[in-house]
Amino acid sequence: MGLIDRFRRVAAGRGGVSRGRSPEAGYLAEWVRTHTGVEGFVEPKTTVTDVTVVLIAADGEWTRRIVGERGARRLARELGIPVYDVGRTGYPQRMRDYDARRRIERKRAIERDLGAE
Repeated sequence: MGLIDRFRRVAAGRGGVSRGRSPEAGYLAEWVRTHTGVEGFVEPKTTVTDVTVVLIAADGEWTRRIVGERGARRLARELGIPVYDVGRTGYPQRMRDYDARRRIERKRAIERDLGAE
């Protein structure tokens, strides 16, 4: 069974995403619960993946999962978060800033580890 089928099955009468049985749905619901200011950004289908959703918190931290077009919209509605089409809006600056901070932190950690040897 594919991920899209899991979202359909969960929403079709098993309590919605927040109480769903799908590990992916549970992960996303927990991620939204533990982060503030979360927004969803739907990415288009590619030759490699189906439609994905990127959840981005207020501090720029993010996570991505494959959910399908209808799954992404349903997820956002059930979790009570806004959802945007990334092709129209692009990614928020806070996501790029978060990634830049993470790169700097990794580089410093590597330099610190090499200096300790």
